[in-house]
Amino acid sequence: MSRSIWTLILGLALTSTAAADDAAKAQAVKADAPKADAPKPDPAVVAAIKALGGNVMEIAQNDPRLEVSLHLADKEVKDEHLALIAKLPNVVWVNLANTKITDAGLAHLAGLKTIEKLHLEKTAVGDAGLAHLAGLENLQYLNVYNTQVTDAGLKSLANCKKLQRVYVWQSKVTPEGMAALKTALPECKVIGEVTLVPVKVEEPKKEEPKKDEAKKPDEKKPEEKKAEEKKAEEKKPAEEKKAEEKKPEEKK
Repeated sequence: MSRSIWTLILGLALTSTAAADDAAKAQAVKADAPKADAPKPDPAVVAAIKALGGNVMEIAQNDPRLEVSLHLADKEVKDEHLALIAKLPNVVWVNLANTKITDAGLAHLAGLKTIEKLHLEKTAVGDAGLAHLAGLENLQYLNVYNTQVTDAGLKSLANCKKLQRVYVWQSKVTPEGMAALKTALPECKVIGEVTLVPVKVEEPKKEEPKKDEAKKPDEKKPEEKKAEEKKAEEKKPAEEKKAEEKKPEEKK
């Protein structure tokens, strides 16, 4: 069979596999998609959240599940306001960053099993608050950056089996606590502070001169020196004799 035919067969096989994967994904999305008759949020509750400067909106045009954002609220968002979120159906994303909530406020979210993403950065939340999240079985993302959460608080998340990312930068969490959560949830990425370690640059070692190079080029052995001196002494009488022969004769 020629090379071109094999290439054509391989291409068709890959196309068929990709099509099967796409069909499987589409089926999974369809299965997870909310029903068209999903309950609508109470307009009064939505209005109360918006009065704080927050927002309630569907996460997509064809997905009526809700996102609640209070991180840009122009009024103080406190623990009692979280009771409003608890009255909404199908809440999947909640952003409470930079609000005045505490551990007690998170008790209002303990029953919202639909929550997938939760922002708590720059709040007064600590370990007691995370204990209220232990039953959020669909939680996938949690941000506790710049909070009072410690290693003990992370232990409360061990039952959140779908958790994929946890941000603990500038919290009270230690590398040991991060490692413990990774052991409990191997698929979860725990992101902490990046520690920069200075790189030591080693200076090149100076080469020591070789023994042969260390000797001076004009340095001679003692035996050679003695031989040269002897030759010089033998030369002297002959040279003196020649000098005498060259002297002019004195006139009488």
